[in-house]
Formats: sequence, structure tokens, C-alpha cells
Amino acid sequence: PRTVPRAARAGTSRRAADELMQSPRLYATFLLWLLSELFEVLPEVGDPAKPKLVFFFDEAHLLFNDAPKALLDKVEQVVKLVRSKGVGVYFITQNPVDIPESVLAQLSNRVQHALRAYTPREQKAVRVAAETFRPNPAFSTEEAITQLAVGEALVSVLEDKGIPSMVGRTLVRPPSGKVGPISPEERRALIQTSPVAGQYDVVEDRESAYEVLTRRAQQKQEDGAAAERAAQAQKEAEAADKARRRDEPAVRRSTRATPVEAAITSMARSAANTLGRALVRGILGSLTRRGR
Repeated sequence: PRTVPRAARAGTSRRAADELMQSPRLYATFLLWLLSELFEVLPEVGDPAKPKLVFFFDEAHLLFNDAPKALLDKVEQVVKLVRSKGVGVYFITQNPVDIPESVLAQLSNRVQHALRAYTPREQKAVRVAAETFRPNPAFSTEEAITQLAVGEALVSVLEDKGIPSMVGRTLVRPPSGKVGPISPEERRALIQTSPVAGQYDVVEDRESAYEVLTRRAQQKQEDGAAAERAAQAQKEAEAADKARRRDEPAVRRSTRATPVEAAITSMARSAANTLGRALVRGILGSLTRRGR
């Protein structure tokens, strides 16, 4: 079996069953949520001969004490519908009057142990318990409830076509057991005759969700670190290239003209001087002629 990491165990918060029973509202809400989830998830199976999953809710009076009517209606509805999903629900309590009549009417199989009636309230509880059974002409159900011995019970189950059977008085078989550990030979024989013999002989340590998530987180950190290193290397390369360009001496262009450029410049200067002198003579000559 896989061991849960210490960190996961430390972060897990669970409410023990005895603590849950001290909070009736929370207990009833949990029951309703559990049955509702099963009703939504499990497939429809109709009316199977045996339920695939059975829940036993002990101290059932804690579920219904001071419970609001809306919650009782919802519990009644879920208990009625969840049977078609192959789920059986048993409420265990010392007194049948602890269970609301609307919920009690949905319970098909009944097992009633002895009730002692010394007060008017207890006598009423005996009558209520007797009336929930289909009468048996062989005996009085109300009297039998007060006369049951240890290990005896009144039992009524569903017969064919969903009809409740007549109540019967029966002995409850005690569980078979042994005080002390079994021998290696007995253990080996039980393992070999088990319906799942051979299926769990090989230990398989599959990869857990914790390991998968841890590996993904580590891979993400490594990818992020690699990206940061690449960005830093590129930044350093750009800085080095910039510094290298700044330190290189600038190439100065020579201002001395070539012979061809000097000849062209001299010719242009001579032409400009000649044109300038001609313009001056023309202007002065025009002014002289006007003066005459």
C-alpha cells in the first residue's frame, strides 16, 4: 500500500464520526449530500434482487431531531428514489417513533428488537412499532415486542411484487468467529478459496496523483529557470556587443581632394569669376551710357 506523504497528512482535516453525531444538523446535511451524490452518479438499475450498496445509519434519531420540514421532505424524497440505483438505506434507532412517519413509510425491511413499555409514552411506542408490521394471525405483534428475548427479533421483508411479508418472530444468528489468530494453514486455505485469489498477489506501486503533480511542478520550475537563464544570456550578449561598438575607434574620412576633384573645383571657380566680371562690366556700362 502507498504511504501518504506527511505534508498531505498534516493538511488533511477530518471530522470523526463521534464528533459528527454531536452536530445533528451537520449529520443530517451530510446524509442528504451523500445520498444525493449517489443518486446523481450511480446508474439506474431498477429493482434488483439485492442492493449493490447498503448504508446503516446508527443513532438515527440524531438525524431528525429539530430538523426543518424542508430537510425532512428532501430526505424522504432521496430515500424513496435512491432504491432504484441499487442502494439500500437502514436507519438504526432504539425507538421507531424517533423516525418521522413520512420516512418510516419508505422503509420496506424492518427488524424490531424487544421494547419495554413501563410508561404511557413507551406503550405508545410499542403500539406504533406493532402497527408498522403486516399482522400475523399466529401471534399478537404488540405483545410479542415486549416478550422478545435477547437474540430474538420481529422481521418483515419484501416478498415478490414488492408486497411486505407477514411479521415473523425469529432468532438472530450470532456472528461466527474465533478468539485468537488463525494458523498459517487456515490462512492459506482461506486465501486459496477466496473469490479474488491471485488478483492481489503481485504488489503494484502505481504512480500516485501526488507524484504526478509534484513532477509537473518541478518541470515547470525547471522550464522557468531555463527561460530566465536564456534571457539573461541574451541580455549579457547584447550588453557586450554594445560595449564593443562603443570602444572601437571611429573611422575618420580624409578632407584632402583628389586631383580630379581639384581640377573640377578650379574650373568652376574660374568660370564663376569670369561670369562675375562680365556681369559687373555690363552693369557699369549701362549706368555710364545713361549718364551721358
